[in-house]
Amino acid sequence: MNRPDGAEAHSGSELPRGVALLHDPLLNKGTAFSEQERDTFGLRGLLPAHVLLSLEEQAKRVVTNLRRLPDDLEKYVALNALHDRNETLFFRVVCDNIDEIQPLIYTPTVGLACQRFGHIFQRPRGLFIGVNDHGRIVELLHNWPHPARLIVVTDGERILGLGDLGANGMGIPVGKLSLYTACAGIHPKLCLPVMLDVGTNNEELLKDPYYLGLRRRRLRGAEYDEFVDEFISAARDVFPGVLIQFEDFANHCAFRLLHRYRDRACVFNDDIQGTAAVALAGIFSALRVSGTKLTEQTLLFLGAGEAATGIADLVASAMVTQGCTEGEARRRIWLVDSHGLVVKGRSDLAEHKLAYAHEHPPISDFLTAVRTIKPTAIIGVAAVPGTFTAEVLQAMADLNERPIVFALSNPTSRSECTAEEAYRHTGGRALFACGSPYEPVKLGGRIFVARQGNNSYIFPGVGLGAITSGARHITDEMFMRAALKLAQLVRDSDLEQGSLYPALTRIREVSAHIAAEVAQVAYDRGLATDCAPDDVLGHVRSHMYEPNYCSLA
Repeated sequence: MNRPDGAEAHSGSELPRGVALLHDPLLNKGTAFSEQERDTFGLRGLLPAHVLLSLEEQAKRVVTNLRRLPDDLEKYVALNALHDRNETLFFRVVCDNIDEIQPLIYTPTVGLACQRFGHIFQRPRGLFIGVNDHGRIVELLHNWPHPARLIVVTDGERILGLGDLGANGMGIPVGKLSLYTACAGIHPKLCLPVMLDVGTNNEELLKDPYYLGLRRRRLRGAEYDEFVDEFISAARDVFPGVLIQFEDFANHCAFRLLHRYRDRACVFNDDIQGTAAVALAGIFSALRVSGTKLTEQTLLFLGAGEAATGIADLVASAMVTQGCTEGEARRRIWLVDSHGLVVKGRSDLAEHKLAYAHEHPPISDFLTAVRTIKPTAIIGVAAVPGTFTAEVLQAMADLNERPIVFALSNPTSRSECTAEEAYRHTGGRALFACGSPYEPVKLGGRIFVARQGNNSYIFPGVGLGAITSGARHITDEMFMRAALKLAQLVRDSDLEQGSLYPALTRIREVSAHIAAEVAQVAYDRGLATDCAPDDVLGHVRSHMYEPNYCSLA
């Protein structure tokens, strides 16, 4: 990886000059170019005369102007434009204002940005690889000018809870990689967002004159698999050792692709594994408050897709480490899908649901399932808004002294309930986590600060740990260790105000510790291509990019 300040060994002749330098977002400093740099690189006359050397002053100006904009989508567009012209300044703004900026560059605003992608498009970022490029993907990857170590790839079929957005889904890999840099210090030069444009079945997009993707129905079957296989092979050939994160693939592809490649390449699926780790960490935090054991919990999921079964699998594995048999652990976990409770008598179950299909009479609605199964925790990952109704929440409060309520669907428009609803209908007793941000809730003389069970607590550290150790594979053990470490980093003061996760302002510290855990697993299990250092945490920190200007002259 690059030096943590982002500087590289260039001679003056190797760097672009003049307008080309100003148009290079990795090198551009705008008004912060010094007098000597202006002379050396032919910038005289191309910039205003005043030299504003302070990155902090530039960042302050950006934030001041940002706060004047009328809505979050306008702010997203402004930040995207800054990202395109000056990456150092962009990441300085994000790092120094993470609480305010993360919801603008990722959930929930990124959902609306994806829906409006063709309408707000300004400048391409990353690689768009279409089915019409089949047979020449290696050539396209060679068009990328940087040595990618981390790829986030999507085919746009299941963007957040918004469904098939086709090529508009490119906003997700771009946003994820921004968080890799801001939250874990992975140099932006190492990050490559990829859209596999295989078409869309979204009729509205196909009729939209501003839609920028291929105007065709989605590729399916063997041709789709061959296309993805070509991409994976090409990416590994062009960028040896690259880490590939699958993002927002539909259920019918997500599980299959993960199982196909996880033992052949360095890959993971954040919707399955990252979501699982952050949810498990939240459960561990909740148990610190309730004083109960994981093996005593009964979990009921609203949703039975990749997020639900990913969480269920990791929770079951954690229960096994605490003394349960695998069968006992799975019997404590129940799923509700669009047809009702997942039970053995049903003939319509996809393979990934079968492990949690128990002997039980059919139940068609979630409230009845809560009253019958009597869960200690309900976890919403179905993107069906308002489904944690007042009756559901009151039933959970009747069943449990401290009910665990995780409404993890995002964006906000898809949330199962709001933070205010969760606390109000449980008398302030809910141990609550959300998928989208909410303002603090005042109730009964207390202020509750609900924090997002956001994957950004997990995936940046996992990526950093894999890259710094040169991991050949990403394993379930790495996600288990990441979840345990995240829960350990939650302070008592966080729990006292209802927060099951650390403050987002600590995210780089959190990511460093998680990266060290992931790297240690790689070293211990013989999965690392690099030698283990004496101080793993120190080694990780030494590789974290800091968005600061460096002298070019």
